[in-house]
Amino acid sequence: MKPAKLYIHVPFCHAKCAYCDFYSTPQAKWMDGYVDAVINEWNYRRKSAPDGIDTIYLGGGTPSSLPTALLRKLIDALPTDNALKEFTIEVNPEDVTDDWVRLIANDTTIDRVSMGIQSFSDEELNLITRRHNAMEAENAYLRLRSGGITNISCDLIYGLPGQSLDSWKMTLDRLIKLRPEHISAYNLSYEEGTRLHAMLSTGKITETDEDTIFAMYHYLCDTLRAAGYLHYEISNFSLPGKQAVHNSAYWDGSPYIGLGPGAHSWDGTARSYNPSNLKAYIAANGIGLGVTEEETFDNRFNDVLMTALRTAKGLNLSTLTDKFGDAAVKEMLKEVPLLIEKGYLQYTSPDNLIIPEKHWLISNSILLPLIRV
Repeated sequence: MKPAKLYIHVPFCHAKCAYCDFYSTPQAKWMDGYVDAVINEWNYRRKSAPDGIDTIYLGGGTPSSLPTALLRKLIDALPTDNALKEFTIEVNPEDVTDDWVRLIANDTTIDRVSMGIQSFSDEELNLITRRHNAMEAENAYLRLRSGGITNISCDLIYGLPGQSLDSWKMTLDRLIKLRPEHISAYNLSYEEGTRLHAMLSTGKITETDEDTIFAMYHYLCDTLRAAGYLHYEISNFSLPGKQAVHNSAYWDGSPYIGLGPGAHSWDGTARSYNPSNLKAYIAANGIGLGVTEEETFDNRFNDVLMTALRTAKGLNLSTLTDKFGDAAVKEMLKEVPLLIEKGYLQYTSPDNLIIPEKHWLISNSILLPLIRV
């Protein structure tokens, strides 16, 4: 068994961003009960990680929206032993005060901060209802750095409605000058139930055209490569040695435990999740709400296939065979020669397949012939 990863979903936000479909609420009155319930859930479920925890990730929602006293209470209840390789907290720029930075840098075991900048265009930020402007985002980054945070990840979004290639270049170039250790850049998706989806459906906005999206993606890859960043997963880039350790669980099949309403878990055989219901979660004190979904052979095969081919490492065929047997792999390999002929797949060794970086944006369509149905 491998050490497990621990994810805590903090379901509070000051306000909902127009593109976001993650579970969250602005109701701060539930924060005390939530923290108590999460701590109770962890104390109950920690036995499901017999080999310990080696990463922690506080996500959301907006973990930085928790008052510092509650945040400290939560952190103090989590594992802090020497096996911990990485402890990340997500933050929005408007929450990065001097007091908050001092807490994180000096009084906790958190060693990595992930900040959602999304854009350095005030017009684009307003459209997606972010609560900060471009200058505030840069100042927040500088405050993190000057306060002693030495491992910073920043999120950006491309393909925003009305965003031009020049605007995207400006945002990316400005972030590169700040030199964060890690950059996550996501192609905007219009998720049902979000304000952006409603605006698109009613014709108030239009999607960025496909040619511009591809131009943005290729500028992203080329510019970050030239700046010394490694493109190790479709949406993730890092300076050497600064890849997100926690996120590797989602790509290499490591077990992970999810705490809080809306959080998901994986034990190597089955997936489970807590329903996205904060009131019910608090009422149950974090216990007994989990829903387990046993995965079929085909589902597990497809999960390994799809996650591996999202990464620069690619898909190791020996590992796949060890997990699922020779027959399933041989059946999948029948589809490979045509994809190689088209340039969508390539061998990096006789035992390893990758999707070339230039085709990662269309990986879903490339994967379609390979998955088991």
